[in-house]
Amino acid sequence: MGASARLLRAVIMGAPGSGKGTVSSRITTHFELKHLSSGDLLRDNMLRGTGFPRTLPQAEALDRAYQIDTVINLNVPFEVIKQRLTARWIHPASGRVYNIEFNPPKTVGIDDLTGEPLIQREDDKPETVNKRLKAYEDQTKPVLEYYQKKGVLETFSGTETNKIWPYVYAFLQTKVPQTSQKASVTP
Repeated sequence: MGASARLLRAVIMGAPGSGKGTVSSRITTHFELKHLSSGDLLRDNMLRGTGFPRTLPQAEALDRAYQIDTVINLNVPFEVIKQRLTARWIHPASGRVYNIEFNPPKTVGIDDLTGEPLIQREDDKPETVNKRLKAYEDQTKPVLEYYQKKGVLETFSGTETNKIWPYVYAFLQTKVPQTSQKASVTP
């Protein structure tokens, strides 16, 4: 049986804005993982970063269907996520997106080209972000405890995906083969 026959059923968990999408795409780039889990529905959910399973009943149902090998939990402080998610401002007419941290407008709240006001999407408003994070925390606590008890939970903490990734990468190297020798830890 060749290395390619190995299957890793991994679940990636983390709050909205914690970097699940980025980590998922890096995992499939660096490792011979055609599927992050059996079943297209689950794989699509994970690659889209929608964070299935979100509730304890979902986690239990998933376990009945598949033996989950590992659960990667991205633990990013809510304050950091809040800054990340609320930093986005949009010029509605053109769709231009500004990020207060990475590519801010020349004048706060004003589109560079037209001088028109920028808006924040409902999803990016601080009060909406707070609600989403609180809901995530309430729903997920029992799920994380469940996986902790089963001994499959691996938590990676940090404030930046680029700093968390090398640890996720090193951990997965112990579990699955890499796609090539050239693949490295750099993002």
